[in-house]
Amino acid sequence: MNGSEIFSMTESMSPIALGFLGSLAAGLMTSIGALPVLFGRTPSQKLRDVALGFAAGVMLAASFFSLIIPALDVAEIRYGDGATPAFIVCVAILIGMGAVALMNELIPHEHFSSGREGPEAASLRRVWLFIIAITIHNAPEGLAVGVSFGAEGFEGGFPVALGIGLQNAPEGLAVAVALLGEKYTAKRAFLIAALTGLVEPITGLFGASVIVLAQPLLPWGLAFAAGAMLYVISHEIIPETHRNGHQNHATMGLSVGLVIMLFLDVWLG
Repeated sequence: MNGSEIFSMTESMSPIALGFLGSLAAGLMTSIGALPVLFGRTPSQKLRDVALGFAAGVMLAASFFSLIIPALDVAEIRYGDGATPAFIVCVAILIGMGAVALMNELIPHEHFSSGREGPEAASLRRVWLFIIAITIHNAPEGLAVGVSFGAEGFEGGFPVALGIGLQNAPEGLAVAVALLGEKYTAKRAFLIAALTGLVEPITGLFGASVIVLAQPLLPWGLAFAAGAMLYVISHEIIPETHRNGHQNHATMGLSVGLVIMLFLDVWLG
């Protein structure tokens, strides 16, 4: 099956189906990134920080060029010029950031680097706290993919799905390596890392469905997804990449990820 046949097939699919399949494909990249642990290969901490910096750059570019700018365009079409479109997008970004911050406060979870966050949950094993943390992390990414497909179909959603998929690979590796450090076997570490990506098709399906069924929410949904991702970038990814003294290399990775995602968005969008 060539590229034109694949594209014609996607044209006949509903945006909701595209949102689910696109976020599923992006989520599965988490397992691709975790594959090296099955072969006894764990990259150096410096390389992992560069890869996570790359992931942050991709998410940062996707937030602005694939979500915030389209949200402003849609809001201007619906509400005209003036302060209203900017106000709507700004409020939605803050709501998205606040939603993830609230999840961090209300849901017990644990990061291997910074320790436990949220309420105490002594009955939960540490690995489940970590899985919950990654789920909180991945949910906005799936939402962003689903919202993009729901808003603009294949052409608008594909660059976002591709970018999120690219940044999911280093995240999957980071999860698997962290689990190895907690004395999990390579097979179990890989399986847990792979499973953490499967929250993305769930939130992707939700995001695409809401946008398709409630068009007035389109600018709100796009900006909300952007805000949620921006919170994850600032609260989780960048602090992690700077924790081990590799901030210069991580910043280089962020720069490369940002310009690659910008190029993909302009080229494929």
